[in-house]
Amino acid sequence: MNVADIQAIASTGFTTWLRGSGLEIVLLILGAILFSRLATYLRDRVTRRIDAGFRSSDALVRTEAAKHRHALAQVITWVVLTIVYVLITMEVLRRLGFAVTGLVAPAAVLGAALGFGAQRIVQDILAGFFLITERQYGFGDVVRIAVTGAAEQAEGTVEDVTLRITTLRNADGEVITVPNGQIVKVTNLSKDWARAAIDVPVSASADITRVNEILHEVGAKAYEDARLKPLLLDEPTVMGVEDLTVDQMNIRMVARTLPGKQFDVGRELRVRVAAALRREGISETT
Repeated sequence: MNVADIQAIASTGFTTWLRGSGLEIVLLILGAILFSRLATYLRDRVTRRIDAGFRSSDALVRTEAAKHRHALAQVITWVVLTIVYVLITMEVLRRLGFAVTGLVAPAAVLGAALGFGAQRIVQDILAGFFLITERQYGFGDVVRIAVTGAAEQAEGTVEDVTLRITTLRNADGEVITVPNGQIVKVTNLSKDWARAAIDVPVSASADITRVNEILHEVGAKAYEDARLKPLLLDEPTVMGVEDLTVDQMNIRMVARTLPGKQFDVGRELRVRVAAALRREGISETT
């Protein structure tokens, strides 16, 4: 058998493999890509339908069920795609001639070795699972998160939730990524309803009764205002003197608002209170 015959046999064998296993590998990879595109499309379609009912407002004003469904859609897509990629990789390796069953023992040893280094990843995934199933927060929530080893808390609007990380965007537009396993405490500022609390500092010699009357009037007018009323769940109330010193007292006014709207309502009420006190000749102390 000469060299030409050997080359012909090798070429025939490669062509046969290419038409068989090679074609299957190409089809598997193309199928994985198409499935990934389809899963992403379905996820985006589901989340758009969830958001469709809130176009007249914004992402913060949504029901807790909608937030949970939004987070679940993202997590389920991530899990399904991960499983598909692993299965496709195993099938491709098998068609390339690797004995997948023979890799079980080495994989177990390698997994045990990597397990010590991957403890944090497993911790992140488990923590993310409980965060989602317990509905601690969801897409669009405004949260304040205490992170292990961080001096400052992470605060912002939840933009993405997966089993491993939570992505926030703060008031400055910065994106903050927090591993779920490092979350110590979560303060949800937009769950069900929120509260705007305004402390009004006035002189200790001021007429408390008159100041309370002014604050009640400000709350009633704010609740009747066409722009503020949609953000308020009920009329703002005056709680009374919250703090008292020799030359100053703080009178607290609170208002229940839609989730995430306590900041807007608080700013507007402070402006109205300051203007009303100034008209009455009562100055706020600093």
